[in-house]
Amino acid sequence: MSIYVGNLSYKVTEEDLNQTFADYGTVKRVQLPTDRETGRLRGFGFVEMESEAEEQAAIEALDGAEWMGRTMKVNKARPREDKRQKQSW
Repeated sequence: MSIYVGNLSYKVTEEDLNQTFADYGTVKRVQLPTDRETGRLRGFGFVEMESEAEEQAAIEALDGAEWMGRTMKVNKARPREDKRQKQSW
């Protein structure tokens, strides 16, 4: 499972997130999606940690926390929804 981290500064780096979440356990992976057209960060990211307990500790500690001038939104990531319209023939 992974953690969704929203309302991030557009200046945040993967290393910034890694350091912040490392206080709560082992960070396995950090992803910061970028806009396809501009290459600019989209203001959210995903963090994957070693265990559920570490993820829960990070969520409880960081959700609503002030970081880099923004109030972070941190919760369990939900599976991606398929936004393409399904055609019914």
